[in-house]
Amino acid sequence: MIEFRHMRTLVALRDTGSLVEAADRLSLTQSALSHQLKDLEDKLGCKLFARKTKPPTFTSAGRVLLRLADDILPLVRGAERDIARLAGGETGRLHICIECHSCFQWLLPAIDKYRGDWPDVELDLTGGFSFEPIPALSRGDLDLVITSDPLDLPGLKYIPLFKYESMLAIPVNHIFRSQPYVLPSDFKNQVLITYPVDRNRLDIFRRFLDLDDIQPESVRTAELTPMMVQLVANGRGVAALPNWALTEYLERQTIDAIPLGDRGLWSTLFAAIREDQLTHPFMEEFILTSKETCFNNLAGIKVA
Repeated sequence: MIEFRHMRTLVALRDTGSLVEAADRLSLTQSALSHQLKDLEDKLGCKLFARKTKPPTFTSAGRVLLRLADDILPLVRGAERDIARLAGGETGRLHICIECHSCFQWLLPAIDKYRGDWPDVELDLTGGFSFEPIPALSRGDLDLVITSDPLDLPGLKYIPLFKYESMLAIPVNHIFRSQPYVLPSDFKNQVLITYPVDRNRLDIFRRFLDLDDIQPESVRTAELTPMMVQLVANGRGVAALPNWALTEYLERQTIDAIPLGDRGLWSTLFAAIREDQLTHPFMEEFILTSKETCFNNLAGIKVA
């Protein structure tokens, strides 16, 4: 009566707090997801959650099923992983490059978990500061690239991980603090702090400032997110960074943050791989582990 798909649906609903986002995570339509839940409730003869609350409030019966899901689904995943190894595909090479330089915050925990489950996969990690990672992936020099800037090259597949908002990090006493958001014209007298990559690979230029042909007063670079935040906190400039990368600093009131534009600057983070590796078990498992780690640890992200 209770199927694995039911448990996965309830877990997705709990984790996302929304029928719409749960349906997106499971690659279902909202109608199909609602029908699945209603069918389960009819079979069990009781309600599992209150539909008019946001996030949904689970009933006692719903919480029982969630506890069951939390116990059983990891065992199912482990069994599926073991079967995949028995069927072949348990070894391989996974050389990863990061274009999103704040991604170490969630990628390193994901790699740690993955390494324990797939010890025979050869893992390597590098940052894409000094070369173009996507062409390197296409050539076979890399196996996976974390990027928010897809390039249309033959033989590559971009798998969405999550959506995030870029925010402008500012000192706590900055003049922008009284504004609801910033416009490109506001940057004319600002020092902009960025990662040391070409400006056409940075959303703050390509999707914001360049649209209005605006240049900041000057640009300085820093390789690490904590360095950028410290420079901002010391009044040395402003920096556009992912919302989830700023959470801990905002909580400590080290800096403040403000949206870029009246609608915000939203982007999607992708895992780029070659199409011939799409069905490799070790690759599928890494992408699944990465997504789970993201949604378990990052604030402010959405289903892509």
